[in-house]
Amino acid sequence: MIGHPKYIMGIGGTLRINSSTELAVRRVLKHASDLGAKTEMFAGADLAFPFYDPSAALPAAASPLISALRRADAVVIGSPGYHGSVSGLIKNALDYVEATAGDALPYFTGRPVACLATGAGWQGANTTLGVLRSIVHALRGWPTPLGAALNSQVKLFTVEGECLLPEVDSQLQIMAGQLMEFQGAPRAPLPAPAKGGSVMA
Repeated sequence: MIGHPKYIMGIGGTLRINSSTELAVRRVLKHASDLGAKTEMFAGADLAFPFYDPSAALPAAASPLISALRRADAVVIGSPGYHGSVSGLIKNALDYVEATAGDALPYFTGRPVACLATGAGWQGANTTLGVLRSIVHALRGWPTPLGAALNSQVKLFTVEGECLLPEVDSQLQIMAGQLMEFQGAPRAPLPAPAKGGSVMA
């Protein structure tokens, strides 16, 4: 790995703790941690922001997410499929990325972004994955070559976050490796994590 240890942030899940989406994102972060990355997860209550208002000041609740994004070398985003698209919780969190519009490296510029989606069936998971990848493109990020669409009708994880299906875990491991291998725009040295997310490593 070239340069300082990568800092990878995860965004995803639902307001239900340990949803399959949250566990999938955490699993990618776990694989990245095993490869030497520092990781931080934003899920559930960490993402329960007011509806994004471009005319309003950044609310305090969203500050840790934006601070983490500004430090991140790579990002993992996971969303459940709600009516064929990204959930409102995740879309609203991504709308707040506009707070970085005036930065030297705005949005996801120069960074790889791993996208994954879950759904109670393949149709919703696949369409949501496509939407996520389009959003990442719009925010100037580089979606990893591999994205994951996961069918949550099948039990995917234990309550401890271990993946029950080797073929799924292999996909999540490959995604972590692609995040680590990508060499994007140089970023500032890693400062201490901001409060608000749950630091995993």
